[in-house]
Amino acid sequence: MQMNSIDVCESCEIHKNLIAKAMEEMPAEETLYDMAELFKVFGDTTRIRILYALFSSEMCVCDIADLLNMTQSAISHQLKVLKQARLVKFRKEGKSVYYSLDDDHIKAILYQGISHVSE
Repeated sequence: MQMNSIDVCESCEIHKNLIAKAMEEMPAEETLYDMAELFKVFGDTTRIRILYALFSSEMCVCDIADLLNMTQSAISHQLKVLKQARLVKFRKEGKSVYYSLDDDHIKAILYQGISHVSE
């Protein structure tokens, strides 16, 4: 059985100009860490579904739970993760709590993701 292999250089020639350019454009390590943590949040189908639910309008936990056929407790847990990642925000109105996307960047990220996987 043949294993899939990755093509590698036959000779190892270091291209210092390319390395210097990449180093110059590389974000700070802390920024890269924060970005990796953000992308982990997108690694859960339920959280993606919640974000898409909030595209059209803000919704309360009860509505999201009903839409996704899940418990309010499960939705609340995922909303907490999304809120900590600054992907959703909330407002209280009487006894209800309404969630919405934190800003338009979230839509752009999801649209790019859908575009990529649909290619």
